[in-house]
Amino acid sequence: MTTSSGEHGRGEPRIPTIDLEPWLSGDPAARAAVARTVDRALRTAGFLLVTGHGVDPSLRTRIRAAARAFFVLPASAKEPYAAKVGGRGWLGPGAEANGYAEGTETPPDLKESLTFATERPFDDPAVNAEWYEPNVWPPEASGLRALCSAYLARMEKLTDQLLTLLGEALGERPDFFTRHMSHPTYGFNINWYPGTEVVGEPRPGQFRIGPHTDFGTVTVLDRQAGKGGLQVFTDEGGWQDAPYDPDAFTVNIGDLMARWTGDRWRSGRHRVLPPPADAPAEELMSLVYFGECTPGTLVESVPAPVGRVAYEPVDSHTYLRAKLDSITLG
Repeated sequence: MTTSSGEHGRGEPRIPTIDLEPWLSGDPAARAAVARTVDRALRTAGFLLVTGHGVDPSLRTRIRAAARAFFVLPASAKEPYAAKVGGRGWLGPGAEANGYAEGTETPPDLKESLTFATERPFDDPAVNAEWYEPNVWPPEASGLRALCSAYLARMEKLTDQLLTLLGEALGERPDFFTRHMSHPTYGFNINWYPGTEVVGEPRPGQFRIGPHTDFGTVTVLDRQAGKGGLQVFTDEGGWQDAPYDPDAFTVNIGDLMARWTGDRWRSGRHRVLPPPADAPAEELMSLVYFGECTPGTLVESVPAPVGRVAYEPVDSHTYLRAKLDSITLG
């Protein structure tokens, strides 16, 4: 287990770097130490950096290159793939404002996205109708389907490893979370954050992604460093630049997981800054994997003394749908 060099630096939140290799080695002392560190981090910022995951960095590079070939096309070429928030396809400019999820009125987010989800349909027609449709793979993004299929297989495996770790960090059995992930409705967004030559000058209170917490269980983010990049909110320091390690994934928990733990762990509040005034042409791209439950999962808060708040049980996907609807514009 290591700690990011900037963990205690000025302007950076206290977010540890977790090396998964000692956790996966099976050594009881090493596993216990990792679990304790994870518990502490999720009780404060709700974020971790994770190394030792074994995901090929060149795969991420190739996904970005294929997706960018699509994003730089004129809007008229992308419009046939337009989708609504929570759907599959292209989310164009003005499609969503994430700040609305927490009641913050902001202008639309300054981004575009390609969004995908599970390739496996469900047995229940009602679940299929709401949570499954075929993914849209624009031919203009040559090779993207094969690249994403390989990446998503790695993300499913990594998410299961992380959720096993989270189960033990919570003091529960290792399959406490993973037993509810047999057929998840995971989501995958490729977020493109172009410069002002594409999005225009940011309006007051406008962000690449407005301040919010994620909605579901766990998010695995592969991001790029930039002046207009990710910021994390903590009670101690307010908004601070998130620490960055090109070899690490940034991992945070969402509202459903916080609720599941009875608010022992906090849903990590974050935002992505607009293109910076001193680097207006800055362009970033993030790969965002949202690990979710199997539809119909009943989420009940763990009891005290582990949990702090006893929430009413909720259906995981009724909860998620309400959150998705809250950020949809138009």
